[in-house]
Order: sequence, then C-alpha cells, then structure tokens
Amino acid sequence: MKDFANYPSLKGRAVIVSGGASGIGADIVRGFAAQGARVGFLDLDETAGQALADELGGGVHFTKCDLRDIDALKSAIASLREQIGPITVLVNNAARDDRHDWREVTEDYWNERAATNIRHQFFAIQACAPDMMEQGGGSIINMGSVSWMMPQGNFPAYTTSKAAVHGLTRTMARDLGEHRIRVNTVVPGWIITERQKELWLSPEAEEAHLERQCLKEMIEPVYVARMVLFLASDDAAMCTAQNFLVEGGTV
Repeated sequence: MKDFANYPSLKGRAVIVSGGASGIGADIVRGFAAQGARVGFLDLDETAGQALADELGGGVHFTKCDLRDIDALKSAIASLREQIGPITVLVNNAARDDRHDWREVTEDYWNERAATNIRHQFFAIQACAPDMMEQGGGSIINMGSVSWMMPQGNFPAYTTSKAAVHGLTRTMARDLGEHRIRVNTVVPGWIITERQKELWLSPEAEEAHLERQCLKEMIEPVYVARMVLFLASDDAAMCTAQNFLVEGGTV
C-alpha cells in the first residue's frame, strides 16, 4: 500500500460526490471515508452504489439519482444533507465519455450529453454553496478532462462539455470567493478504470498513449482522488480558480 498523506482538516467534514459508485468517483468516496469525512454520494447505478456504501460503513451514504433530472438532483442533495449535515465539500465528478461520430450527432443527443457532463455541475453548486456560505467557507472541485487539451477526437459533445467546466470553475471562483469558497478543476488524463479496460484499453492503445505521456506508466484512479483530497483540505486554503492536472505529462 502506498504511504499517502492524511489531512486532519477533512475529519468530520460533510462531502458530496456525484458519480461516486465506480471508477474515479469510487476512489474519491473511499479516500474521503478513510480521512474520517462524512460522505454522501450520488449515482445512477444503484447496485454498485449500495455495494460501495455497505463496504465503507456508517459514515458513507448513497442515494440513487439521475443527474440529468435537476429536480431529482436537488432532492437527492437535500436527502443526503439530512444524513451528513451541512455540506462543506462538493465534488462534481459524474460524466460519461461515450464516443460518437460528429456526423451522426442530433440536437437531442447533444443536449443529453451536456446534461450528463456539465449542466448538473452548476446546479449542484447552486444547491450546496448556501451551506458553505453559512459555515464560512468550503471547497468545490469540478472534474474536467485533458481530452480537449490534447486535442482528442471522436467525442465532440463530451470534449465541449469538459472544456466548459473550466469556464464554470473560473466564474464561480470569482462569485464565491468573497465567502471563502474555493472552486477548482481537477483534470485527469487517461485514467485506467474498469470502464476504460472494458471499452478502449488495448496493448496498441496503451503503447501509443505512453509514447506521448512523459511518465511511462498508466494512471490509476487513486491519483486523481488524492488531488481531490488535497484541494478539499485546508492545506489548499489559498488555491482557487485553477486547473490541477493529473495526466502524467501529455499536454
């Protein structure tokens, strides 16, 4: 086991994580739980979500939610607030990097991808920031993607949404800064989750990617989670409106 840092300021802190049932999100949930935080997480996958909550025990609470439904999102956050208390950390992690051909994108598909990958981030901030304001501060971490920086093709609706995350972070950092609420973007590279292994990882794809990446090993989700924990902690008290890349040096 790697000898990672402990952040005393995270103990007892109330944290919301979207898309927390699997992949990077599950490592983020586990990371906060290990720090002694009170964690509530949202996901559409009820089976995986409940299994993770059961694994981690009493300080972790799961609510099934389709984040494309903003009323359902607000209701889920309210439910979790009742279980973990006023929210001081929000991790807007949920997204799907489904590939698609730009020639075949319809208006409905484009709107659904925006709802999946960017819209819920703003409305989760809107739902959680008042708690942070009342408590004198907080941390919001939005999940971006290195895909649009590289640039990478084959999913324009996804990369456009992820590029927009950076604009959301910058403007909300300005609007919320006077309340000591910090807003940052974590930018993962190609993180090898089970989904990536099942759909896109092959020896050829790995070789081509590592040729571009400075650090010659594929990245595990835990490293993204560790950056999130740092930004949520008091150690990052003067970090806001910034992008924090965890991508091994590809851009």
